[in-house]
Parts: sequence; structure tokens; C-alpha cells
Amino acid sequence: MTKIILKKGREESLKRFHPWVFSGAIAQVVGNPSEGDVVGVFSHEGEFLAHGHYQIGSIAVRVLTFGGEDVMSPDFWKNMISRALKVRTAAGLAAEGGKTNCFRLVHGEGDCLPGLVIDFYDGVCVLQAHSAGMFRSKSEICEALKAVFGDRLKAVYDKSSGTAPFKAGLDLVDGYLYKAPSFSDDEQVVLESGNKYFVNWTEGQKTGFFLDQRENRSLVGRYSSGRNVLNLFCYTGGFSVSALSGGAVHVDSVDSSAKAIAMVSRNMSLNGYDDSVHSEICADAIEWLRNVPEDKYDLIIVDPPAFAKHRGALGNALRAYQRLNASAISKVASGGLVFTFSCSQVVDKEAFALAVFSAAAATGRQVRILDRLNQPADHAVNIYHPEGEYLKGLLLYVE
Repeated sequence: MTKIILKKGREESLKRFHPWVFSGAIAQVVGNPSEGDVVGVFSHEGEFLAHGHYQIGSIAVRVLTFGGEDVMSPDFWKNMISRALKVRTAAGLAAEGGKTNCFRLVHGEGDCLPGLVIDFYDGVCVLQAHSAGMFRSKSEICEALKAVFGDRLKAVYDKSSGTAPFKAGLDLVDGYLYKAPSFSDDEQVVLESGNKYFVNWTEGQKTGFFLDQRENRSLVGRYSSGRNVLNLFCYTGGFSVSALSGGAVHVDSVDSSAKAIAMVSRNMSLNGYDDSVHSEICADAIEWLRNVPEDKYDLIIVDPPAFAKHRGALGNALRAYQRLNASAISKVASGGLVFTFSCSQVVDKEAFALAVFSAAAATGRQVRILDRLNQPADHAVNIYHPEGEYLKGLLLYVE
């Protein structure tokens, strides 16, 4: 096995269980590793520190274990997936027959499996590898899922073509790693808090559904009774269904994707709602908001895609969040609510709150923070890897 020897004094972060080794911390590579190989990491004095996947780039090693476990053994993957499932069971998400049957099973560093995401949709596991090491391990991961879930597992779908780093020799084509004999569909109806949603993992964004907004969708439902609601960047209408289930008078859902809007319509019908209480609008959400009459809506949801995917875009992203939130705050009716979010990992919660503060100040309206919002338990954050806390939001009361 290749040995990664660190520079003197650069082992401290690993001794604090941070799961990344940066290329600048490496003094010597003993061996000739290929991208995705399992390597051992050692201090400058020769002390063993960790095993992890080797990768070319600023993050050179993503740590799989700080102990002496055999990371090449199939039992390693079975044990890690079992541990991840135990966390979801503790959070009340993994029981069969409940009001929710979809959840994130593996959340990268949050489950000590950096570079791996697995979402569970009522027996269908959708896998995304964000590293060459996880991509190369997908067969072992599939076998581990079969062992952990048994007959409950309907299928395992690999959707890594848009997330795994492109390297020669990697067959980045999405497809099924496993199908139960009775399974034949690329779409599933799932339950979330008793509401029904179509999930299409082959054509939808990410793995098919944004599971990280589960608790925030429920919160929207609790605040929606008797309100006219605007759901911006609605995707497949998760917030819209929750608002109507909570007693909203009417919901308008806006998204620039015609495919997303078509799925919103299907999800509305699936839950028994028609155009008397809901309208789908295929339009640019930012442009559409500019032309909304003031006081038309007394609850507005602002959940845009990531405005910044790297630190170089941070300044522009913060200005975009400020402009968008100023528009929403200025438009909402007096006594209304604004649910506003950022999923940009490089925008921390303090910077996002400051952007929203600046937006509120620009409108001159009185604004109170009723709640600070974040990602749910199945998107766990490893306490030694705070970078995993990416979703942040605010619930605002506007006079």
C-alpha cells in the first residue's frame, strides 16, 4: 500500500479527526498511487495516522478510517452502511410503515465516508460518488447495501456521471448496479410527513428529490394556514404541497424548468390538489418576483440553487442573495413571512445572515427573525468536519 508521509507538524488536523489531507501537507509519496487507491497516511516521524482514498487535487486524501480497520474488506462497507442506518433509525427515519419512507442514508464526511452520497427512496438506493475512490468502490458498496437491507432493497442506481471526477478509465455512465426481480420502474412515489411525491432519479436533479429540506417543508406547512403562498425556485413542488397540506388558501409555484413544473403538476394531482388552490408558473423566479404586486402574498419561500460553488464566487453570491431577499422582503404583505435559504457551502451562516440583514435594511421595513433553519438529522454534520454544514436559512416576520 502506498504511504503518504506528511510534513513535520502537519498531522495535528488528523489527530483531531478532520477527514481531509491537503496536498500542501504532504512531504513524500512512497509508491505510485492511482487516483482512488487506498493509501496509508503517516506522520513525518513514521506514526500511522489513517487510511483513505488518494485523489489528485488540493484534497489529496479523503480519510476512511483513523484506526486499523481493513478498508479493503467487504465487511468494512457493510459495517459503515450499518452504522449510517443506525443513525437514521435513531432519528426516527428508517422504520417501515411510517409517514416518511425516504431519507439520506449516507452523507459523505457526516458518516465518515467522504465522497459518497446515498439517498433511500422506499427501497431504492441512489448512489452518487464524488471521488474516484468511491466510484471505484461502488460494486462493494452495492453488495453492502444488499447485505444490510436484505429483501427491503428494491434497486441500487448509480448516478455519478455528474459528480465523480472525470478521469480516463472511469466509465461515467449512470445505470443500475442492482435490481430486484420484481422491480422495473425509474420512478417511485415516496412519502414525506404523509405527503406524496413522485421521485425520478434518472431525470431529476441530484438524486431526484431535495431531501435536505424535509424539516423546513414541515415548518412551512405549520405556518401556512390561511395564507397566500409564493414558492420561488420550486423544483418539483415540495414546499408547495406542504403549504397546501397545512391549510394555505392558494399557492403559486415558480421555476424556470419546464420539466420541474410538469412534475409539480403531477405532485399536486397525486395529493388531491387542483388549479383552484394552486398555479404552476414556468418563468425565471427572480424576474417574475420583480413584477409581483406588493401585498399579494403573505408567505414567500426563497430557495434558490447554489449561487456560489467555489470561494472565488463568494462576493457575487452574497450580492445576489442580498438583491433577491430585498425583493422578497419588499413584496411580502405586512405581517407576512419569508422563508429564505442558501445551499452554497462557501456561504457560511454568518455571511448569509448579514446578506439578509442588508436586504432588510435596504427595504426600510421592520423585520424579525423567528427561526434559524438548517439541514436535517440524516444530513449529519461530523463535529470534526464543520464544513459539512452547508444548508442555512432564516424565517422572517415582516411588518
